[in-house]
Amino acid sequence: MLAHLHEDMTRGQAERLFPLIAEVMKEAGAALADLDALAVGTGPGNFTGLRIAVSAARGLALSLERPAIGIPSHEALAEGLPRPLLVSIDARRERLYLQLFGREARGPEIAALDDVGNGWDAPGLHVTGHAAADIAARTGAVAIEAPAPAPSVALAALRRLAAAPAATDWPRPAPLYLRPADAAPSSEAAPILLP
Repeated sequence: MLAHLHEDMTRGQAERLFPLIAEVMKEAGAALADLDALAVGTGPGNFTGLRIAVSAARGLALSLERPAIGIPSHEALAEGLPRPLLVSIDARRERLYLQLFGREARGPEIAALDDVGNGWDAPGLHVTGHAAADIAARTGAVAIEAPAPAPSVALAALRRLAAAPAATDWPRPAPLYLRPADAAPSSEAAPILLP
């Protein structure tokens, strides 16, 4: 890992993304043309943030003629952690995006914290991510700290790239949405266009 930066943001991701990429590349002492591939987290997560990240990765990959590798958020957070493992991501509105890794794999799905004990537990279970301590208390699991997201996405993508180094037609990354968008079409009548 040559360099990575992390900023928690609720707004302004589109404006901040490319300056952040430039800072990481400068810290690493590299240029975009030096990259062999691009990795991007595909969610589930914030709708706008996912669209921005995936669009940027696809655009850069196209312009650089490099593969863009999409990594689901749960897979990234599970990188290098023991199994069985339950990964939890905040879905807002008192909901969680959950995925169980191990022999009894399940998900990703949306669930309420109160429903976590229903089929999400397993012998020797570890749990990481959002509300890990609460989930551990409900399931008898051991809560463990989640890895940093960006390095985990990069490591998971590197593992995929190493498994298929000659691949030239990687599928284009796409956002993974587990619930419909919050936005709704306008209830107002569309404007009338004059000739």
